[in-house]
Amino acid sequence: MSEWEQRRGDWKQQADDKRTPFDVDYARLVHSGSFRRLQGKTQVLNLGDSDYYRTRLTHYLEVAQIANSMLRQLGDLAGHPVHDILPTGSLIQAIAFAHDLGHPPFGHGGEVALNFCMRDDGGFEGNGQTLRILSRLENFSKNHGADLTRRTLLGVLKYPASYRAVCNPKICPVMESEPESIRIIDRKRSKPPKCYLDSEQDIVDWVLAPLSSEDRKLFTSIMGVPDKHSKTKYKSLDCSMMDVADDIAYGVHDLEDAIAMGLVKESDFRAYVPEEKCSSFLEMLKRRDPDGSHNNLYGSVLSALFGDSKDRKHYIGRLVHHFITSLRVDENPEFAEPLIRFNVKLPPEQREMLDALQRLIKVAVILSAEVQHLEFKGQKMVVSVFEAIASEPAVLLPRNARTSHDTDGIRAVCDYVAGMTDAFLLKTYERLFSPRMGSVFDKI
Repeated sequence: MSEWEQRRGDWKQQADDKRTPFDVDYARLVHSGSFRRLQGKTQVLNLGDSDYYRTRLTHYLEVAQIANSMLRQLGDLAGHPVHDILPTGSLIQAIAFAHDLGHPPFGHGGEVALNFCMRDDGGFEGNGQTLRILSRLENFSKNHGADLTRRTLLGVLKYPASYRAVCNPKICPVMESEPESIRIIDRKRSKPPKCYLDSEQDIVDWVLAPLSSEDRKLFTSIMGVPDKHSKTKYKSLDCSMMDVADDIAYGVHDLEDAIAMGLVKESDFRAYVPEEKCSSFLEMLKRRDPDGSHNNLYGSVLSALFGDSKDRKHYIGRLVHHFITSLRVDENPEFAEPLIRFNVKLPPEQREMLDALQRLIKVAVILSAEVQHLEFKGQKMVVSVFEAIASEPAVLLPRNARTSHDTDGIRAVCDYVAGMTDAFLLKTYERLFSPRMGSVFDKI
């Protein structure tokens, strides 16, 4: 067994169990409680608006499928030094299933709210919470959470720097000072840095133990950003694949939902994803149909995307195919370890188009009043529930969470609230604050 297949715990595989270590990781994630709860967490559009639109769970399934397709595409690189270290199908899908487990109810709004709540106690960040769930909170082992292999955890480690290392002390989470009748979080100042939590330093040290001191120092290095939090600079090979797959699912599949819901209009698409940013995709369409009419091909694509749902689905598939078949492998010769020496990326033209699609989703959907009203309400409820439970955790935390509070203190309250689904957070809020809601027979 290689160092990258090792686990922190002492679990031993039965002799008649023919699974690979990464098959075991995949199975543990599929059967985990945190994975099941994704069906009740917001992706982009509000849960309950329709059963058709994507939740965080269906988003994960799409990320895993795209990542697996990317793996098959890269399988043609026979002779390339990256070929022999590519992840297996079960490994890349396990990483895709695990990559965002730590995001709390109400998406990034809930993340900002919990970072405000934990402002004096180590902060909160969704990716950092993911590592905490996988390595401490899941129930597959006594002390090591899901007890996944080192390589799977390396693939999940999207930002290899601690909260303390990247946090700008001048950007402290605070309440807005102007509103007088209600308390409102300063969302810009309360947005967390991208990182792992300081409490998980021992886990990260274990994950990175096979690296040389030089590789580890470079891999965990950060770059300062004026008037913002610092940023990490590197990812592992597997993480880079998951990251591209996540971007494709967000930029393309979430676009499909937004168009179907009427949140993105053709005029929005033309403004944020103009023809020049689609040049690589349009050239691909021309090559696929050399005898076809190419007059106003950009207009034809938009007519399909904003027309019949079957035509839209066809072109959504073509967009995903275009990005997957355009992948390239970049090498950073400063690293000795192959798993961090190579990264999978999109070429500049395809990256520019995908960035434009993601920008469109952010401006036209996420920052729309329709979504922001719900995010604002979600933040208020998250803060209220957290502060209520934190005021007297010995009686307001359910019994199974009190033991964790004895050892982890306020972090256990954060873990409990972060693990809630949107609906459970709403129900808990109503139990605590609504005079006519709640029963002693409710399960909490």
